[in-house]
Amino acid sequence: MPETDPVFERLKPKPPALLDTALWAALAGAGVFAYGERAAPSPVRDLVLPLLVLAVAVPVSRSRPRTGVLLANAVCALGLASGPVPAGSPYLLALAVLTLRLGTGPTGTRPALVALGGCLAVDLAVCAVLRVDAVYWFYTVSLVPLALLLPWLAGRYLRARAALVRDGWDRAQALEERQRAVAERARLRERERIAADMHDSLGHELSLVALRAGALELSPTLTDTDRADLADLRTAVADAVDHLRDTIGVLRAAAPSPTSPPESVEQLVARARESGAPVTLHRTGTGPSLAPLVDRTVYRVVQEALTNALKHAPGSPVRISVDHRDSRTSVRVTNPAPTPSASPGGHGLTGLRERVRLVGGTFRAGHRDGGYEMLAALPDDVTPPSRPSPPVRENGLAAARRVTRRRFAVAFAAPAALGLVALGSAATLAHQLTGSVLRPADYAALRAGQPRDSFADRLPGQQFAYVPEGVRAAPRPAGTRCEFYRSNGSVLDRADVYRLCFTGPRLAAKDVLPGDG
Repeated sequence: MPETDPVFERLKPKPPALLDTALWAALAGAGVFAYGERAAPSPVRDLVLPLLVLAVAVPVSRSRPRTGVLLANAVCALGLASGPVPAGSPYLLALAVLTLRLGTGPTGTRPALVALGGCLAVDLAVCAVLRVDAVYWFYTVSLVPLALLLPWLAGRYLRARAALVRDGWDRAQALEERQRAVAERARLRERERIAADMHDSLGHELSLVALRAGALELSPTLTDTDRADLADLRTAVADAVDHLRDTIGVLRAAAPSPTSPPESVEQLVARARESGAPVTLHRTGTGPSLAPLVDRTVYRVVQEALTNALKHAPGSPVRISVDHRDSRTSVRVTNPAPTPSASPGGHGLTGLRERVRLVGGTFRAGHRDGGYEMLAALPDDVTPPSRPSPPVRENGLAAARRVTRRRFAVAFAAPAALGLVALGSAATLAHQLTGSVLRPADYAALRAGQPRDSFADRLPGQQFAYVPEGVRAAPRPAGTRCEFYRSNGSVLDRADVYRLCFTGPRLAAKDVLPGDG
């Protein structure tokens, strides 16, 4: 898996100082170009100061993105104090870029929304305090939210997509590791199965060899030297059995193999008899077709019992009874001589007890009536116990996909919502501008000295509310009250302002003043 995500690499390339310098240069170029087009009267306020603030905001936004956004928004708010067009509008690009960085960073949703809402609140407060023209309100209500919200949503989407890619790589790596672990467990299980078979079969065979060696010691045709050699052989075989139990017995698999035994119980008992062991086998009931697990377990019970008896009580008779009734099979192995567990650690009986438990049976082994008894009761068929399904938990990849889909949907819904807001703002602005239009012909028909009531029906229903400060402050006749109207209803074209000044109820003067565009 790659050490870094390619999406984050594109968003945060290195070295950061070079990126920040290039970003500031691009934003400064846009500001210088807009300043030359506007011919703003204040180069310090409209050019030098914004570029200095951005020189601080761009590098700061890398570690403190909210601070960078607030500084960029301060530049845009500063532009509300100049010109017929907000001087801060060229720096909306800087605000959008730093807001994108806010969205791709680790800032949570709530702190980010608080910062964005604070920026918009500051801009609206500046508009209210300065009593700006309509175009400023349209700029603040429509364009500023677009520069704040859309880049932030795009950054959040890029961050979610990067998390999705990163989680995908993590999941792929986890699956590879899990596959290797499954293969390793399969190898270990096979090795444990082989070790268990060696423990069961080889240990039993060595016990039979020791039993034959013990029987040969009693032969009258042997010399004392031969008997001593046989005794040493029997001792060596017994020691080998102990070493086998110590080294292989601990590796036995707890769960039984689902395969059938290599031979039947009758064949196992026959081989023990051929070795000289006094073993008897009695079956009662109708022998059903046992499940492989149960058949294997019955064989293992008999084999373990014979191995213990041949090792710890050689020569003593061993009685084996297998009873089939009521869909259960009982295996009882007894011998009159006391027989300890298979090894000092009891690994043989411990593994056998676990094997019987796993197939749903019961197992008991111990001294009884001066001898030793091993009893196992097993069901004829094995039905694995039902286990409740674990609760389904959402993994990291699914969560990343869900977050990415939600943010992708929001990225489309937000522009639609903002578009509706902008449309409503534009409609309101258009209504205010067109509703304050005095037709040029009606204006030309007005004469000084006319009472207002004589031409009130030709005046618009409302006055022009967004008169530029320069127009409003133009010299007027002393003691008059003035009303302002637009010369046309175009929102985009330049419109002159008609000023009508009244002395009491009569028109004292009328003027045509250059208005807004």
